[in-house]
Amino acid sequence: MPTNQISRAPEPGLGRRDLEPGKPALTLAAALLGFALTCLDASVVNVALPAIGSAFGAGMSGLQWVVDAYTLAFAALMLSTGAFSDRAGASRAYALGTALFTLASAACGLAPDLPALIGARVAQGVAAAVVLPASLALVRQAYPEPARRARAVAAWAAGGSLAVALGPVAGGALTTAWGWRGVFFVNLPVGAAILVLLVRAPRSRPRPAPLDLPGQLAAVVALAALTFAVIEGGAAGGAAAVVAVVAVAAFLWIEKRQPHPVVPLGLFRDRTVATAVAVGSAVSVAFYSVVFVFSLFFQEVQHRSALGAGLLFLPMTGLIAVTNVVAGKLTERHGPRLPMLVGQPVAVAGLLGLLCVDARTPPALVALLLVPLALGCALTVPPLTAAMMDAVPAERAGLAAGVLNSARQVSGGLGIAVFGALVAGGFEAGMRLSLAAAAALLTVTSALSVRLSGRSARRA
Repeated sequence: MPTNQISRAPEPGLGRRDLEPGKPALTLAAALLGFALTCLDASVVNVALPAIGSAFGAGMSGLQWVVDAYTLAFAALMLSTGAFSDRAGASRAYALGTALFTLASAACGLAPDLPALIGARVAQGVAAAVVLPASLALVRQAYPEPARRARAVAAWAAGGSLAVALGPVAGGALTTAWGWRGVFFVNLPVGAAILVLLVRAPRSRPRPAPLDLPGQLAAVVALAALTFAVIEGGAAGGAAAVVAVVAVAAFLWIEKRQPHPVVPLGLFRDRTVATAVAVGSAVSVAFYSVVFVFSLFFQEVQHRSALGAGLLFLPMTGLIAVTNVVAGKLTERHGPRLPMLVGQPVAVAGLLGLLCVDARTPPALVALLLVPLALGCALTVPPLTAAMMDAVPAERAGLAAGVLNSARQVSGGLGIAVFGALVAGGFEAGMRLSLAAAAALLTVTSALSVRLSGRSARRA
């Protein structure tokens, strides 16, 4: 993900006992490690895909499921896991999510076949959806003073950005040294370290929070069926498309009647909210799908090693965290519209520049051509997030952030499904069609961004 995430994590209680010296730092370390782990697993697997395909004799559709099983489970359940964190208590929910994530990672590494691996990836995604909001809630709990909390949240977010930047390189190094199973086994010591740190974290008191289980179930069915239809195609895909349409209709019907819906449809009546979600979704389609496609391109078309492919992403991902900071400062000074109107065209230019790439293009040149896409995406997402947060009342900020992050993750997963289907029919032709489609999508959302307010947050 090319940006810091903001999750739906309400303010938890501090518990009865005061925090002892040193505990806030340990809690922050535990929360940062967990958030970084969930971000890492969204990108580290991409470089290992050719090795997984070779091990199991998997085609393109199988490799798409390895990525999307995690991404879509993560995205769909993140709509409700903020409320679950409240009901269970942030510390308990975080420990449960971390333990499940660690066990699921072990199951991935030990998977005897592709279906077992995909099932374990679903479990990883479920666990990640619990970990993300609970981790931010723990940071808020450990730092009740606003100034210290702001610095702690910034460190937490920077950990996610660093994990994204290191993901392809780590995936390449682990695959080269230990095989594809290494990208999952590396999670085990990190998960164990988090659980040890949590022993000294303050306990959170459970709080009542409404859950929209029918809406959540309908969302899961709709996303799973739609993804199946895109990846598998044929008669089975057609049947899945029908199921997806019915599930979407059911979801909309449920959300209109629920007193506490997971996705309040009224949010989208606000022009800023609708634009922010549209832009965030387009950016995720472009970024995640390009990383997926070029992970395969470097290895399958240009015959680079897994480590070589990972290193070729470093110029692209290494600039994300720094650009996020610059985008935040531009947003504070000039408002969200300016950086969004700069970032999206830069990303479009990067996508169009990649259209000239083929099997004979020097890998170093391809790596440089990927940089504008990363810069454009990293410039765009912080201001669109700020715009959405400014557009909703404070008491709905967590819910709105959950909707935005879910939309972005879902769009990234569906983008991988669509672009994977395109390259399966002929890699270079499908790759160019994918790049052109992403550029067209970002061009449309650039036009939508003109409607945003030009005021800075400071002046507002």
